[in-house]
Amino acid sequence: MLHGIDVSAYQSSSYGTDGLSFVFIKATEGRSYVNPRLAAQTKHGRDAGLVVGFYHFLWPGHIDEQAEYFVSHAPEKAGDLLAVDWETTGDGTRAGNAEKDQFIRKVKQLRPHHRVLLYTNRDFWLNVDVTSYAGDGLWIADYVSAGKPRIKAKWRFHQYSSEPHDKDVADFAGKSALRAWATP
Repeated sequence: MLHGIDVSAYQSSSYGTDGLSFVFIKATEGRSYVNPRLAAQTKHGRDAGLVVGFYHFLWPGHIDEQAEYFVSHAPEKAGDLLAVDWETTGDGTRAGNAEKDQFIRKVKQLRPHHRVLLYTNRDFWLNVDVTSYAGDGLWIADYVSAGKPRIKAKWRFHQYSSEPHDKDVADFAGKSALRAWATP
């Protein structure tokens, strides 16, 4: 199993990379927020030789516009991963199943040579999601033993801790297998 982290503006632009194979970086949220550390965090991950992914925090409504906003700000390099972060928003709302699916499909249309994933937590996956559509792969958050999320579905990435930062594992034989999969 490969180890990685995900970062946002709350983390340093010089996050630790020892022992990591990948990093997911928050790029955007809604239609107005861009991570102010996006460029620096991206450069740091690339300089460390990590597979780099970007994610968008999805809000309800204006789904195509959010997808366009995301791809207009997320760096575009072959082998980069893209993901939608689908969970409850800061004001207690959430995008619906159809909106989540529409966002993934729109990003896949806008960036056809990139893998597009669904990030969500175990509760959403088991109790909110009714379509089970995760694009090219599921990135599941469940704070249990690394690589042992309590779901039956096939997953690609597992966020297993948020202390001291979000830690993830990937279900790939090695970094070269992840790179090969990330470049369809």
